[in-house]
Formats: sequence, C-alpha cells, structure tokens
Amino acid sequence: MLKALALARPKKRLFLGLLLASEFFVALALYGLWLICCPGLENIFEYLPAIVGIFLIVVSTISFGAVCNMVLAVKGLPTLKLFHRYSFALIKLLFPVAVRIGKVFGIKRRQLEGSFIAVSNLIFMKSGIKVPAKRLLVLSPHCLQLTSCPHKITRDPNNCKRCGGCNVGDLMKLADELGFTFFVATGGTLARQVVMKIRPQAVLAIACERDLMSGIQDVYPLPAVGVLNIRPNGPCNNTRVDMDEVRRVLDQIIDKRSDGR
Repeated sequence: MLKALALARPKKRLFLGLLLASEFFVALALYGLWLICCPGLENIFEYLPAIVGIFLIVVSTISFGAVCNMVLAVKGLPTLKLFHRYSFALIKLLFPVAVRIGKVFGIKRRQLEGSFIAVSNLIFMKSGIKVPAKRLLVLSPHCLQLTSCPHKITRDPNNCKRCGGCNVGDLMKLADELGFTFFVATGGTLARQVVMKIRPQAVLAIACERDLMSGIQDVYPLPAVGVLNIRPNGPCNNTRVDMDEVRRVLDQIIDKRSDGR
C-alpha cells in the first residue's frame, strides 16, 4: 500500500504548462502597462519609453529562457546552466499566477506543488551536484515519528531508540552508514535555523508538497532536493517515507570519492 502511494508521481508537464501560461499573461500585462505609461514616460525623457521597453524585453527573454531550460531538462535534452540561477526566482514570482490559472481548470494547488518538486528535483540532478556526505543535511518532518512514541527527537534525533516503529530509526541508521547530518524539524522556521547553523553544501528534505516547495525556495541558492512523504493516515499524522527512494537520491548526490575534508 505504501509503495503504491509513493509511486503516484506528479506530472512535470503540469507545472511547466501553467508556468508558461503565467509567463504569457505576465508578459501581456507588462506590455499593456508599458503602452499606458508610454506618453508619461516620453514627457519625462524622449527615449525613456524605448529604454523601459528594451528592459522589459530583456527580462521577459531571460524568464522565458529559464522556463524553456526546464522544458529541456524534462525532455532529457542538454540544458544551459546560465538559466539555472534564474529558475527559482522566476518560480517564486510566477507561482501565485500559476495557482490562479490552475483553479480555472480545476487543478488543485497540491497537484501543482507536487509537479514543481518533480521539476525542481530534475533540475537538481541535471546540474550534476555531488557533495561529500559530511556536507549533506537530511531534514525530516516530526510527523514521521509515531505519535505514540514517548521519546523527543526534534533538535536531537539521537534520542530515537530505533525500535523500527517508524522511519526515523531507518534514517538514523542510514546517517550512521553514510555519514550525512540528519535532523528532525518541527516546521519551516526550525528547518531554516538548522540550515543557517550547519551550512551544508546541499539539502535533502523529506516533507509534504507545500513544505517542500516553500523550503526549496527558502534555501535557494543552496541546492536542495525533495522526497515526498507518504500519508496513509492523512497529513501530519504518522507519515512514512519510501526508504528505497531516499537511498536512490542519496546515491546520486553523495560524492563517495571525497572524505568531506
């Protein structure tokens, strides 16, 4: 049952399609605003409308290039690293527009967030990022722990007794085996504090769609990859994670040739 839930992968095309639609509507709105402002701009300085117009064209071209770069990544084609740095800034700007467009077509925000995570992870992997295990931070939500467990593991996951009742013990064992830093956070604020304190080279986060999306954007430009948790009992209640998926991601981003020095 858990495996079936884990394999329900979001479609990357959903997010990219709505992002392109958002790009079009924003560009159209900027063009309309430019037309309205042209007479006033010309009164200030004769060439100001042309300067502002060129600036808007450059910004639109860069943002369109960033979206096209994501499309190339999804298609398995070579991408331009030049546009990687603009991707998350563009997403942060256009996502609210994409959500509103999605509502018109009956697309739920959670679907869109899941699609974003799939695209973001693909860009991460396409970047060929490899870090020493000691410079990797793995963050887990506290809902991964059984609600009936008496041991407090937030801030100190070493309090876990590794009884096998939840995946926290599995992640602790994996941390011991591979050497990465593992932390259980109660929310986004604590997670950001941990990132600032530890200063890793990369982050692997386990969470729901909403928390992963906000977290990945919050830590940017620090590279982050997300693994969705599994919620057989609903959100924030005895959640699980596909450990095979976690291992697969770790194998791709940990540089086993480095000792972390």
